[in-house]
Amino acid sequence: QVQLVESGGGLVQAGGSLRLSCAASGRTFSYVMGWFRQAPGKEREFVSGISWSGGRTYYVDSVKGRFTISRDNAKNTVYLQMNSLKPDDTAVYYCAALYSDYDVVPQRGYNYWGQGTQVTVSS
Repeated sequence: QVQLVESGGGLVQAGGSLRLSCAASGRTFSYVMGWFRQAPGKEREFVSGISWSGGRTYYVDSVKGRFTISRDNAKNTVYLQMNSLKPDDTAVYYCAALYSDYDVVPQRGYNYWGQGTQVTVSS
């Protein structure tokens, strides 16, 4: 069982930065970690993911070049550095985890979820 707790959300002006953190209760070494977001009236979207080794990452096109995902397995923590934020990035951001035997980054199937953290970008 893995429990996830996000932090780092908040209100920022367009062009600003935020760093989200996701702390896991147990070891996450064999878990793929992902960040999803859900804006009001929209479906939950897979934003970024990182394989258990950290060697593979994925970004949705809309955040490429602006967001960076990373993980520290010694601290059981995954991060999402968000730069050049836009109003369209406004959403609740969720951390998720999925056990994997392979060092890959799937976009679905995550079965452990955090409670979410609100990110609001003002224009």
